[in-house]
Amino acid sequence: MELIEKALEFEGRKMSNMTTSDRVKASREAKTLILAINEIYKKTKDAKLMDIMKLLTVKKKKIEKRLKGVPTV
Repeated sequence: MELIEKALEFEGRKMSNMTTSDRVKASREAKTLILAINEIYKKTKDAKLMDIMKLLTVKKKKIEKRLKGVPTV
């Protein structure tokens, strides 16, 4: 259950005042956590794990949105 604690700690972190390299690291960490939780979810089918993955995915999308910047028209 250490993995779940890491995921909840990641989800609770502040994402303001991050450098670009910090955002890249955070995005990679989120991806690693999501994939690891997914492996456990495949075996247990625990709804709580799915909720945690959803929270991490939302946070990861926000980080990546900020990395890619505003699209030019």
